[in-house]
Amino acid sequence: MQPSHAPIKLFGMDIDGVLTEGGICYGDGGLEIKRFHAHDGMGLSLLGMAGLVTFIITGRTSEAVARRGRELGVTEVHQGVADKLACLEAMLPKYGASLEEVVYVGDDLPDLAVMLRVGFPIAPADARDEVKRIARVVTAAPGGHGALREAAEWALRHNGQWEALLASFKSPPEGKKLRG
Repeated sequence: MQPSHAPIKLFGMDIDGVLTEGGICYGDGGLEIKRFHAHDGMGLSLLGMAGLVTFIITGRTSEAVARRGRELGVTEVHQGVADKLACLEAMLPKYGASLEEVVYVGDDLPDLAVMLRVGFPIAPADARDEVKRIARVVTAAPGGHGALREAAEWALRHNGQWEALLASFKSPPEGKKLRG
Protein backbone atom coordinates (compact mmCIF):
# COMPACT_ATOMS: atom_id res chain seq x y z
CA MET A 1 0.00 0.00 0.00
CA GLN A 2 1.22 3.52 -0.82
CA PRO A 3 1.78 5.90 2.09
CA SER A 4 -1.47 7.65 2.96
CA HIS A 5 -2.13 11.37 3.19
CA ALA A 6 -5.61 10.76 4.63
CA PRO A 7 -6.46 11.90 8.15
CA ILE A 8 -5.91 9.27 10.81
CA LYS A 9 -9.13 7.95 12.40
CA LEU A 10 -7.94 4.79 14.17
CA PHE A 11 -4.71 4.21 16.06
CA GLY A 12 -3.83 0.64 17.01
CA MET A 13 -1.01 -1.38 18.44
CA ASP A 14 0.36 -4.69 19.51
CA ILE A 15 1.32 -5.03 23.18
CA ASP A 16 4.51 -7.03 23.77
CA GLY A 17 7.43 -5.12 22.26
CA VAL A 18 5.30 -2.02 21.60
CA LEU A 19 3.43 -0.94 24.75
CA THR A 20 5.81 -3.07 26.85
CA GLU A 21 9.48 -3.81 26.38
CA GLY A 22 8.58 -7.34 25.33
CA GLY A 23 9.53 -9.22 28.47
CA ILE A 24 6.96 -11.58 29.96
CA CYS A 25 7.18 -12.19 33.71
CA TYR A 26 5.28 -14.94 35.49
CA GLY A 27 4.47 -14.93 39.19
CA ASP A 28 3.17 -17.72 41.39
CA GLY A 29 -0.16 -19.17 40.33
CA GLY A 30 0.30 -18.18 36.67
CA LEU A 31 0.11 -14.43 37.31
CA GLU A 32 1.47 -12.53 34.30
CA ILE A 33 3.16 -9.22 35.01
CA LYS A 34 3.67 -6.46 32.43
CA ARG A 35 5.51 -3.16 32.82
CA PHE A 36 4.03 -0.10 31.10
CA HIS A 37 5.70 3.30 30.65
CA ALA A 38 3.77 6.39 31.76
CA HIS A 39 4.86 8.34 28.64
CA ASP A 40 3.19 5.74 26.44
CA GLY A 41 0.08 5.93 28.59
CA MET A 42 -0.02 9.71 28.17
CA GLY A 43 0.30 9.19 24.42
CA LEU A 44 -2.83 7.05 24.47
CA SER A 45 -4.64 9.63 26.60
CA LEU A 46 -3.71 12.36 24.10
CA LEU A 47 -5.07 10.30 21.21
CA GLY A 48 -8.34 9.90 23.10
CA MET A 49 -8.49 13.65 23.81
CA ALA A 50 -8.11 14.24 20.07
CA GLY A 51 -11.04 11.93 19.32
CA LEU A 52 -9.10 9.11 17.68
CA VAL A 53 -10.33 5.55 18.11
CA THR A 54 -7.62 3.55 19.86
CA PHE A 55 -7.31 -0.21 19.77
CA ILE A 56 -5.12 -3.09 20.87
CA ILE A 57 -4.82 -6.35 18.95
CA THR A 58 -2.57 -8.93 20.56
CA GLY A 59 -2.04 -12.65 20.24
CA ARG A 60 -1.63 -13.13 23.99
CA THR A 61 -4.24 -12.76 26.73
CA SER A 62 -3.49 -10.95 29.98
CA GLU A 63 -5.57 -9.26 32.66
CA ALA A 64 -2.83 -6.63 32.91
CA VAL A 65 -3.54 -5.60 29.29
CA ALA A 66 -7.30 -5.44 29.90
CA ARG A 67 -6.73 -3.30 33.02
CA ARG A 68 -4.30 -0.92 31.31
CA GLY A 69 -6.68 -0.56 28.38
CA ARG A 70 -9.54 0.36 30.73
CA GLU A 71 -7.37 2.84 32.67
CA LEU A 72 -6.36 4.65 29.50
CA GLY A 73 -9.75 4.58 27.80
CA VAL A 74 -8.63 2.38 24.89
CA THR A 75 -11.68 2.02 22.67
CA GLU A 76 -11.21 -1.65 21.73
CA VAL A 77 -9.01 -4.33 23.32
CA HIS A 78 -8.76 -7.62 21.42
CA GLN A 79 -6.68 -10.36 23.03
CA GLY A 80 -5.88 -13.91 21.96
CA VAL A 81 -6.20 -12.94 18.28
CA ALA A 82 -4.58 -15.21 15.70
CA ASP A 83 -5.57 -13.14 12.62
CA LYS A 84 -4.91 -9.50 13.46
CA LEU A 85 -5.82 -8.25 9.98
CA ALA A 86 -9.26 -9.90 10.05
CA CYS A 87 -9.85 -8.41 13.52
CA LEU A 88 -8.98 -4.92 12.28
CA GLU A 89 -11.05 -5.27 9.11
CA ALA A 90 -14.07 -6.27 11.22
CA MET A 91 -13.72 -3.02 13.24
CA LEU A 92 -13.55 -0.63 10.29
CA PRO A 93 -17.27 -0.43 9.39
CA LYS A 94 -18.16 0.37 13.01
CA TYR A 95 -16.04 3.54 12.82
CA GLY A 96 -16.61 4.43 9.17
CA ALA A 97 -12.91 4.09 8.44
CA SER A 98 -10.72 2.51 5.79
CA LEU A 99 -7.35 0.81 6.18
CA GLU A 100 -5.79 3.94 4.68
CA GLU A 101 -6.92 5.90 7.78
CA VAL A 102 -5.30 3.56 10.31
CA VAL A 103 -2.03 3.75 12.25
CA TYR A 104 -0.77 0.41 13.49
CA VAL A 105 2.33 0.11 15.67
CA GLY A 106 3.89 -3.34 15.52
CA ASP A 107 7.26 -4.89 16.22
CA ASP A 108 7.34 -8.51 15.06
CA LEU A 109 6.29 -10.92 12.31
CA PRO A 110 2.67 -11.41 13.49
CA ASP A 111 2.16 -7.66 12.84
CA LEU A 112 3.31 -7.74 9.20
CA ALA A 113 -0.07 -8.52 7.58
CA VAL A 114 -1.67 -5.51 9.27
CA MET A 115 1.28 -3.19 8.71
CA LEU A 116 1.44 -4.00 5.00
CA ARG A 117 -2.17 -2.86 4.56
CA VAL A 118 -2.68 0.17 6.80
CA GLY A 119 -1.92 3.69 5.65
CA PHE A 120 0.42 4.41 8.55
CA PRO A 121 2.61 1.49 9.73
CA ILE A 122 4.93 2.47 12.60
CA ALA A 123 7.66 0.41 14.28
CA PRO A 124 9.58 0.89 17.54
CA ALA A 125 13.36 1.31 17.27
CA ASP A 126 13.95 -2.27 18.41
CA ALA A 127 11.41 -3.92 16.10
CA ARG A 128 12.49 -6.79 13.87
CA ASP A 129 14.23 -5.64 10.67
CA GLU A 130 11.44 -7.10 8.52
CA VAL A 131 8.97 -4.83 10.31
CA LYS A 132 11.15 -1.71 10.25
CA ARG A 133 11.64 -2.06 6.48
CA ILE A 134 7.91 -1.63 5.83
CA ALA A 135 7.26 1.02 8.49
CA ARG A 136 6.48 4.57 7.42
CA VAL A 137 7.98 5.75 10.71
CA VAL A 138 10.54 4.07 12.98
CA THR A 139 10.62 5.65 16.42
CA ALA A 140 13.84 6.65 18.18
CA ALA A 141 12.65 4.95 21.38
CA PRO A 142 12.35 1.18 21.80
CA GLY A 143 9.12 -0.59 22.67
CA GLY A 144 7.91 -0.01 26.22
CA HIS A 145 10.15 3.05 26.60
CA GLY A 146 8.26 5.83 24.86
CA ALA A 147 7.89 4.42 21.32
CA LEU A 148 4.12 4.58 21.50
CA ARG A 149 4.25 8.18 22.75
CA GLU A 150 6.40 9.13 19.74
CA ALA A 151 3.98 7.39 17.39
CA ALA A 152 1.02 9.14 19.04
CA GLU A 153 2.63 12.57 18.70
CA TRP A 154 3.49 11.83 15.05
CA ALA A 155 -0.16 10.92 14.37
CA LEU A 156 -1.45 14.04 16.12
CA ARG A 157 0.94 16.22 14.10
CA HIS A 158 -0.15 14.48 10.91
CA ASN A 159 -3.77 15.31 11.75
CA GLY A 160 -2.92 18.91 12.66
CA GLN A 161 -4.04 18.40 16.27
CA TRP A 162 -0.75 18.54 18.18
CA GLU A 163 -0.45 22.30 18.74
CA ALA A 164 -3.99 22.65 20.13
CA LEU A 165 -3.46 19.72 22.51
CA LEU A 166 -0.13 21.11 23.63
CA ALA A 167 -1.72 24.53 24.27
CA SER A 168 -4.41 22.90 26.41
CA PHE A 169 -1.73 21.75 28.87
CA LYS A 170 -0.34 25.24 29.33
CA SER A 171 -3.52 26.21 31.19
CA PRO A 172 -5.43 23.00 31.94
CA PRO A 173 -9.01 23.15 33.20
CA GLU A 174 -9.55 22.75 36.94
CA GLY A 175 -10.06 19.22 38.19
CA LYS A 176 -9.18 17.44 34.95
CA LYS A 177 -7.00 14.39 35.48
CA LEU A 178 -5.20 12.43 32.79
CA ARG A 179 -3.52 9.11 33.21
CA GLY A 180 -0.09 8.43 31.84
